[in-house]
Formats: sequence, C-alpha cells, structure tokens
Amino acid sequence: MQHHSILYSELIGKDFSFASVRRRLAKEPFDRANSRQNQTRTRVSMEKGGVDSAGREFKNAEEMWREQVGEDQSKKTEWYRQGVGYWEGVEASANGVLGGYGHVNEPDIMGSEAFLNTLLSERFPDAANSQRHLVVLDCGSGIGRVTKNLLIRYFNEVDLLEPVSHFLETARESLAPENHMASDIHKATNFLCVPLQEFTPEAGRYDIIWVQWCIGHLTDDDFVSFFKRAKVGLKPGGLFVLKENIARTGFVLDTEDRSITRSELYFKELFCQCGLHIYKSKDQKGLPEELFAVKMYALTTDLPKKVHRTRSKVQANRPGVIKAK
Repeated sequence: MQHHSILYSELIGKDFSFASVRRRLAKEPFDRANSRQNQTRTRVSMEKGGVDSAGREFKNAEEMWREQVGEDQSKKTEWYRQGVGYWEGVEASANGVLGGYGHVNEPDIMGSEAFLNTLLSERFPDAANSQRHLVVLDCGSGIGRVTKNLLIRYFNEVDLLEPVSHFLETARESLAPENHMASDIHKATNFLCVPLQEFTPEAGRYDIIWVQWCIGHLTDDDFVSFFKRAKVGLKPGGLFVLKENIARTGFVLDTEDRSITRSELYFKELFCQCGLHIYKSKDQKGLPEELFAVKMYALTTDLPKKVHRTRSKVQANRPGVIKAK
C-alpha cells in the first residue's frame, strides 16, 4: 500500500492559511496529558492543530481522532475498512500505488538506496563480505515496488506485508523466480496479507523493518502498538526504517483514503511513546514541489550513546596569565 496523501499538499498549497497552526510554534513546550484520565488511550501531547483534505480545521489531533474513531471499536474498524476499501479500487501498478505519480519511483528509490547504504555500512559491516544473512520486512509493500527495485538487491530474504490482496498477488507474481532475477541468496520469501494494526512479527527475524508510505493509515494508538509489537521482530542491533510524508506543522487528514500526514514534531512525540530513538534521518530529494516533503528515519530501540566530554585540549594547553599585584 502506498500512501495516497502524497498528493494532498496540492490542496493546501503554499499560501494556505494554517491559522490555528501558526499560533502554536514548534518551540512551544509540550502539554503533558493526565494519564489518569485514560490509561489505555495513547495521546499526542503537543497541542497542534491540523486540517483535512477539504480544508476543515481541527484544534488538535485529539479532537480529530475523537471524531474519526472515538472510543467505539466499531468506528475504528470502519476507519480501517474504508482505508483498505479505497486501495482495493486502485490499479495494481506503480502509477496506481503512487497516486498517478509513477515518475517519482526513480528518485524515491535513489534516495532510499543512499540512506540504506549508509545504514548497512555503519550497522551491518559484516554483510558486505556475506558473513551476515540479512532479512528485511517490507511493510505496506503494495505491489512489491520497493522490494523489487531496492530491498531484494541488498537483503538475502524479503518478507512482504500488505493488506490489499490484489496488490500482494501482483507482488508475488512479479517477484516469482521466473519473472525476476531472483536467486537462492536474494529472494522474496513470505507474502503476508495482514494489516499493520494486526501484525506481530516472528521474534528476532529481521535486521531491518522497512515502513514506507503506509503508517499514515494507523491511528495514534495503533501506531504506538504496532512499533511496540514489532520490536520483538528485530535482531540485536536491528533498525526500523520509516519513510513518510511530512506535514509542515500539525497534521493533514485525508478523508478519502482514511490516512493522516503528520508533522515531524508529531512523529517525534509518537517515537518517544514507542520507546524508539532516532539513529539517523534524511530528507528525500528530487520529488515534485507540489508534493509533501518526505523524510527517512532510522529508528533504534537502543538508547543513544552518551558522549563523554573531555577537557578541551585548547583549554588545557592555554598558557597561564601572569597577574600583577
């Protein structure tokens, strides 16, 4: 599944008035929610406003989610049913899954490949001489676009996770050995027709879990729940790679395919709730200006290493000053 909201920066435009958003600057401190009010519901603590694809404004994310999914499980089920339903009506092609922007495939893959190469060289250097068997999970894999053009070239095994059955069948066909230059050491292994919010990976299977243009379909609660469950699927030292559209501030709700484009601050708050830390991040370059900005995050479950500060050599070698009495 590819995120349809890649297109919606066209609707908001560069001159769109985010009145409620602009009043709340990024440097404003977070307003921590009282967990005693509801210990089971994940809340985005920052009070950031947002809009939907028709231009309607929301005071904050909590207001939007209360309207969209509320506290009723049936309402949340309908949210996901409508999201998958939208994609079930989309053609199983690169142009289809990219919302008519099939030409962004090349710059997208090039940007991802540069980012991936950095991660592999830093985190898995033993893979370069085939001393490590690399396995990746492609979440929201759609027709296997990212797997076929990128992941299968670097990983020994790729598992594809996709809730839209006709996308997954197209991926299975295009990645079959007779239709793709697959080999015994680089292959698509498992094709899993399961939505993200219901998926739990096999423990310790993956070096990288790649999540691209699909996390916007999850509510905040399920975003956090997914990453907490998915942690068990990582090998020691493994990473999540999240590649997603970034709203300038707050969020933009796509009412057609039931997805949300979050701001960087919004993502960082959710990462914190997931217990994830940003190892590295990079902006995607080369996409049309009318599209949302796209950012790549490498996320780790490990705490960042503390930098041990030593006394400055300049300070230590500085000559003493003779003070006259």
